Amino acid sequence: MAKFKYKALDINAKTQSGSIDAANESAARALLIARQLKVTEISEEAGFFGGGKGKKSGTVRTGKVKIELLTIFTRQLATLLKAGLPLLRALEILRKQEKNQNLKNIVASLCENVQSGNNISESMMQHSKAFDYLYTNMIRAGEAGGVLDRVLDRLAGFMEKSVKLKKKVKSAMTYPVVVVAVAVGIVYLLMVKVIPTFESMLAAQKTQLPELTRIVVGISRFLTEYWYALPFLIFALVTGGKAIVNTKRGKRILDKLIFRIPKVGTFVTVAAVARFARTFGTLMASGVPILQAITITRDTMGNVVIGEALTNIHDRVRDGEPLSVPLEQSNVFPAMVVSMIQVGEETGQLPEMLNRVADTYDEEVDNTVSGLTSIIEPLLIVFLAAVVGTIVIAMFLPMISLIQNMMGK
Repeated sequence: MAKFKYKALDINAKTQSGSIDAANESAARALLIARQLKVTEISEEAGFFGGGKGKKSGTVRTGKVKIELLTIFTRQLATLLKAGLPLLRALEILRKQEKNQNLKNIVASLCENVQSGNNISESMMQHSKAFDYLYTNMIRAGEAGGVLDRVLDRLAGFMEKSVKLKKKVKSAMTYPVVVVAVAVGIVYLLMVKVIPTFESMLAAQKTQLPELTRIVVGISRFLTEYWYALPFLIFALVTGGKAIVNTKRGKRILDKLIFRIPKVGTFVTVAAVARFARTFGTLMASGVPILQAITITRDTMGNVVIGEALTNIHDRVRDGEPLSVPLEQSNVFPAMVVSMIQVGEETGQLPEMLNRVADTYDEEVDNTVSGLTSIIEPLLIVFLAAVVGTIVIAMFLPMISLIQNMMGK
């Protein structure tokens, strides 16, 4: 056993710190998650015997699982449990038929732990790369309520809708990405093949180049002579951008900026509301307490603006306010969502109302994606025409000047 120091957030988003004994870091994280703590920092304390590294754990090393594979696994497990099979038998069947080696190892590990008398939620926590915070908390709620099959069914439905939305967005973005790639290729060829030829012709005529032409020629020279620096420049820009966005302030600025972009902001808002309603509704329907459900939803949103709004909502609900009041005052969620949640609270059907909101906004996401795609296509064509047109004009300006000088003579 080794000792691990940790810092974590409890269900009230308060920081907790201390130490815990565990076989390895994964086991320590699992124990902390079982205490309803979200780990922010964890490190092994150095001991007299090398920090407890003398004995190897028997846990199989596993990695991340594709969402599509995990969705199929969840649906199959839900179906087997609803058919009346014991949990261990259902897991063994899925282990035998699984083709993906990584997922097969994970299911085998789950079988071992369940056979040893452990809860499946605790077993899943040891594979945090495969089963995220939302997944494990829903499974724990299903076990506690004795409705694991229903929770798995809801979770599978939630994941299937997420995969469907992801595929729609990816499909909608395929055409714009192809157009951008072609545009970049055309501009690069113009810069490294065509522009140098024009430059040689103009240099022979000893013509003074206009400002626009000098800029284009300068870019062409850089791409031709210092092409090897381009990958490093792109890498530096991407790395620098990621470093800025990974900071809390940078992420907040980016999220606020995205919300303000016409059409794009609408899409992000609609998609975020749909995800919030679906996640929160699924957690509530699975028996997760409301404060914990808000915390889990906040941690899975991936948006700083909405995350901060949900933190404030969590604190005010904890203090006794109805959910709809801080939700309305956050100025993040549409009035229709707030109104439906208020009705759900008054009728005692909040989970059902949240899932109706999610269904409504899922359809809205489809419409917004279609509208966004129809706008992006002509904008990209206009942008490409503007870039190519600027290069052509930059090359013809000195030629026009040369022709005028010849006619003047």
